Amino acid sequence: MSELMKPSQGQSVIDAVDARMSKLSAWNRTIFEFGETAWREERSAAWYVERLRAEDFTVEEGSGGMPTAFSARWSNGPGPSAMTYAEYDAVPGNCQKAAPYRAPRAGLSRFAGGHTDPHSALGMSAFGGLLAAKAAMEKHGITGTLRFMGEPAEKVRGSKPIHAAKGYYDGLDGIVSFHPFYMLPYANTCRWDTHCGPFYGVIYEFQCETPETWLEDTNHSQSGNPIPVAHTMARAPGANDAVTTMFTLAKTARDHMLPHSGTWTVNETILASGQAIADNLPAQMAQIMYAIRAPSRAMLDKILAVLDRTAEAAALAAHCTVKKHWVSKSRQGIANHAMARRTFENLKRVGAPRFEEAAIKAAHAVQKELGLTPIDRPFIDEIERLIDPEDAEKKIRAEIPAWQTHYTSDDYTDMTWYAPTVRLYIGRPALKAPAGFTYPDWVMNALGGMNETIDPMLNKAAKTIGLTLFDIIADPEFRKSARQEFDERTGGGIGGSKWEVPWCDYDPPLEHPWPRYHRTKQGFEWWIPETAADRALQRG
Repeated sequence: MSELMKPSQGQSVIDAVDARMSKLSAWNRTIFEFGETAWREERSAAWYVERLRAEDFTVEEGSGGMPTAFSARWSNGPGPSAMTYAEYDAVPGNCQKAAPYRAPRAGLSRFAGGHTDPHSALGMSAFGGLLAAKAAMEKHGITGTLRFMGEPAEKVRGSKPIHAAKGYYDGLDGIVSFHPFYMLPYANTCRWDTHCGPFYGVIYEFQCETPETWLEDTNHSQSGNPIPVAHTMARAPGANDAVTTMFTLAKTARDHMLPHSGTWTVNETILASGQAIADNLPAQMAQIMYAIRAPSRAMLDKILAVLDRTAEAAALAAHCTVKKHWVSKSRQGIANHAMARRTFENLKRVGAPRFEEAAIKAAHAVQKELGLTPIDRPFIDEIERLIDPEDAEKKIRAEIPAWQTHYTSDDYTDMTWYAPTVRLYIGRPALKAPAGFTYPDWVMNALGGMNETIDPMLNKAAKTIGLTLFDIIADPEFRKSARQEFDERTGGGIGGSKWEVPWCDYDPPLEHPWPRYHRTKQGFEWWIPETAADRALQRG
């Protein structure tokens, strides 16, 4: 360890997190309650911008041309630079109150947005680590620069490819990427070799702008009729039919796109759009989005070619035209063992989360709500244990084909092409289940918002992130080893022989009908109104 890196300096990071813990807990709940979805996170982004400025950061709002993104910077003099980031987008259809029973947040439809991973705690853990590293730098006179990015729309891998292409990750000495545990063995560990893979997100937009030409009046039997094809006659299929045709054809073709190996997935979402409310008018516009995950770009391109042909066929059948809009082109991740090893050493220093009396009481309330006998230690064992990154790697490799180099999906991967980057996981609350029982989805969502259950993760994540950010700034030997490995893996750093240029060649996809909240006289409301069924779930 460098002479600059003294145990007392690291303890300053840990103490700074503990000193702010009550605030971090409350702030996390604020973002959880906002629950805003991709590209529409106005209040969440505004909260971070205001708070960062209060902490003496200089903030660029709307970075990369994305209104709900930001880029923040704090410097106390010349030196290295380290970065972490917040995500704050929620998921439509997962609106859940921070309570031990199923209910949407007050005043909202149960189909509104809600934090599932939860990104609310992801962002607040990183923010807590950032502020702790800053406090330690000031206390010990360590100079350098801390950067903090606001990354919207992660659920569609939205902002990071755009930020990367526009140069926002240039000039960094290290990046810390954090995500709450979401699958084993990634509970309290770091990724080693097998990082997340590449991703395409694409929208096919069908338009039926000339429905009157679907059945031309060849015998002039309706000459003079102001409506070329009467309401009592056949109408053009239209855009809705094109979307459903593509949906069905793509499902049929899915098994023929790629072999049944490599954990590739193609998931679709039909985006809502305004349609005429009438008895016999065809829909003029409809959209379907595809999220494509595969271990390599070559595989992505093969899948995309099938989808392109399918879209053309669906448009032709439904008397439509089709346009393709890019949402995301995200590169695969690059490993950095030096970053992973140092971050895991920091995690060992602070320890895995411990879910004690308050968390256990909350977990028991959930189990009683579901008619279960409360379990003495209700949380799964893995979220309170550390697993060495190399051991986690062995477990993952045992589950996937030997040829596969990347696994699962997240857009932090674009950051790995610009600086040595670590991918950190910390255990979030997850409950043990009796044999044959599966918890409903609302349980994980609720546990991510309840302070007593999510705070143990937040505390340990913030400390680990803060220690690693501080190490990047203060330890030149560590910084050198991480940079040397980065240069080897990229063939000479940014622009090197193995370095891939950004895939992003599109503008931020902001103009599409992404779900959103809107302000009314009653306050903020989801675009799907609250119903009597939603209100009936509320208690107290």
